[in-house]
Formats: sequence, C-alpha cells, structure tokens
Amino acid sequence: MSASTVLAELSTQMADAVERAARSTVLVNGRQRYPATGIAIAHDLVLTADHVVERDEDIAIVTHDGTEAKAQVAGRDPASDIAVLRVSGVTLEPAMQASTEARVGQLILAVGRPTKDGPMASLGIVSAVGGPWRGGRGGMLERVIRTDATPYPGFSGGPLITADGAVVGMTTTGLTNGPALGIPAAIAWQTAQTLTQHGSLKRGYLGISSQPVKLPDNAPTINGTRLNVGLLLLHVEPHSPAANAGLFLGDILVTMNGQIVEDADDLQALLTGDKIGQAQPAQIIRGGELRNITVTIGARG
Repeated sequence: MSASTVLAELSTQMADAVERAARSTVLVNGRQRYPATGIAIAHDLVLTADHVVERDEDIAIVTHDGTEAKAQVAGRDPASDIAVLRVSGVTLEPAMQASTEARVGQLILAVGRPTKDGPMASLGIVSAVGGPWRGGRGGMLERVIRTDATPYPGFSGGPLITADGAVVGMTTTGLTNGPALGIPAAIAWQTAQTLTQHGSLKRGYLGISSQPVKLPDNAPTINGTRLNVGLLLLHVEPHSPAANAGLFLGDILVTMNGQIVEDADDLQALLTGDKIGQAQPAQIIRGGELRNITVTIGARG
C-alpha cells in the first residue's frame, strides 16, 4: 500500500470521527460573547465548561441538525470548570465515551461547534497526561490531558476525541491562564452525574483557621523534600473533624493525603466531595517533630 493511500485512509478516518462526534456536539449560547460548545451526555443533558455559562436560565443550544432548544443549568462546579445543562424540547444523541484513558503520543482531535455553520476540528497528539492539577479557582483534578491540538475560540466545553470518534476528554481554557487542558472523560462524566443529582459538589472542611508560616531551616523532610511552608493553626473549632483528630492550636499542618499543603487553597483543593466522610492521612509539625495523624473529612454546612 502506497504512502498516499495510507494518508488518504487516515484522512478519511479522521473526517469520519469528527462527523460521528459532531452529532453529539452542540453549540452553547450562555454568555454575552461568542458561543461555546457542549457535549450531549444523555438525551436531555449537555456537559460543558462552567466558565462559558454566565447565566442559569435562558440558555440556548443548537444541535448538529440546526435545531435550537432551550436549556437551563442543572448543576455547576466552578472549581473544576464543569457545568451540566438540562435541555427541553429536543432529544439529543449522547456521545460515545472512550473505554480507555488518553495515552501520550496518541492522535487526538479537538472538536467544537462555536457557530451555526457546522463543526470545527483541529488535530494534534496527547502531549502529556498527569496530575493532580490545581486550577486557578481552587479545584483539584486528579488528572488532566495536555494536547497540542489548537483550541479555537468557542471550543471550551467541546470534546477531545480519538480516531474512532470516542470522547476521551472535555476541552477547557477555564482552569489556567496558559494552554487549554482536557478534563478526562471519566472525571467529567462522574462530576456531571453528581452535579445532575445534587446541583453542586460538596466541599469538605476540617474546622480550622490557619495561615501560612515559613518553616525553619531544620524543618523535617518528606521523601527527601525539605518543607519550606506549612499551615499554622490559629483556631480549631470544638467537636470539628480537626478537633476529633487531636489537632491543637499551634500545630503546623504540612501534608494531607500525601500532598504537601502550603496555603489554604492547597488544603481546600484536597477536600473534594469524594473525600467527605473518609479518613485521610495527614502530617503535622508539633514541637519541632513530624507527627502522623488521621482526620475524617467533614461536610461543610
């Protein structure tokens, strides 16, 4: 088989993948500026980026065949930049979620529908898959996808797809001031399910007031890394998760669930909804010594 034939077949396969994914890719008009994109995840639900939805009602979507329908926010989580819209008056075709995670080096297509003229796409590879990732609004994602596929204006909320049209992630520019990222499909779908049921994600709490404090040069090390900053506890609420774990005023919290915490945002990002009610390992400095504790994360009222 000649090189030109192989290239032609690959080109056709990519075009077919975009056409397949486009049937579940909708235009989302939820802000004053140009529209964005969404992914149908059920016959009446659309997954999209939270930052492109500036109102809770009077949102319009446009499907692949040009049908316009009304939508309203079913749930949203600004910290992870995920929102779910409930659509009325039209039956959507749910997207096919990929059965495996994105792999570094894999060909990938970013698909968007920011205009009524039809889908748009750009080709790239998966540059990296890693995490955890802390976004600018305090959220923590276990994994993110980096790709060199170009996210044209309005691509946020749209799918990242494989060569067979399966969705491996959702594109967003709302988690960082740098390049666009992909939220892995498994995380996006799971978050969307929780948002649909509860409207928002619960945030855990410990019941402390704290401030960052610089640690002395002889501070303990963790896995060979010298600790520079920790969270000095200024107040511990009675009967709170922190109090029940034996934390006291003056303790310095340095890790939670194996992650170093240097400020309140670091800590809050680790107290996600799926951790509520779970016992998590933590480390504190008390009297100059590193101590291990276990704290059960509470639910913020």
